Amino acid sequence: MNVTPYSGEGTKREQVERMFDAISPKYDLLNRLFSMGIDQGWRRKVIRMVGEEPVDHLLDVATGTADLAILASLKAKRVTGADISEGMLGLGREKVTKRGLSDRITLVQADSESLPFADGAFDAVTVAFGVRNFEHLAVGVKDMVRVLRPGGRLFVLEFSKPHKTPFKQLFRFYFHRVMPTVGKAISKDSAAYTYLPQSVDAFPEGPAFEQVMRDAGLAEVRSFPLTGGIATLYRGRRPATH
Repeated sequence: MNVTPYSGEGTKREQVERMFDAISPKYDLLNRLFSMGIDQGWRRKVIRMVGEEPVDHLLDVATGTADLAILASLKAKRVTGADISEGMLGLGREKVTKRGLSDRITLVQADSESLPFADGAFDAVTVAFGVRNFEHLAVGVKDMVRVLRPGGRLFVLEFSKPHKTPFKQLFRFYFHRVMPTVGKAISKDSAAYTYLPQSVDAFPEGPAFEQVMRDAGLAEVRSFPLTGGIATLYRGRRPATH
């Protein structure tokens, strides 16, 4: 199931870019509102895992307004953030500048399925709530693996679906009914927050996404459900050459 945010013209990539450009002014507000701030705790979990090994240069894919890139600067000497939406990157650059991190964090517009970086350029790659927006999931994951150095690690934080009753039913009602209504009212975008639950439903979570990571060439693949399964953190390592 290839979910696209709009029924208009263009590829999924082009439509996603337009969608995030449109909602960028309200994106951070809606993130905090919908998750009640829990999303920041999830990001800190990613960075704690990143910090388990030394990291010189980290790439944050689908960096958006740079929340994860800014946190990553606590553990990595240098951080590059990449995103297709210039609207989101503009807000991210403002946040980076305000925190005095412009010398350590660089944000660039780039397609996650064709990253403009050399093979093996990064010690770690992170992506938070972005892989389900890839037009071709396997292609995007393979390109993130390509830019990892041998022995480097990939961390993917993504929404997933709880499976235990009654949490499963409550989450579905909130995700499919409450979020689209509130999101439309605040962002003035009728499609963006309808696309979100649809894209989560379509995403191959858990063991299925672990297999996507293995097929892309990663080893030591593990997944860690968070907050009852609302989100999942996936981790894998590019095998070292011998």
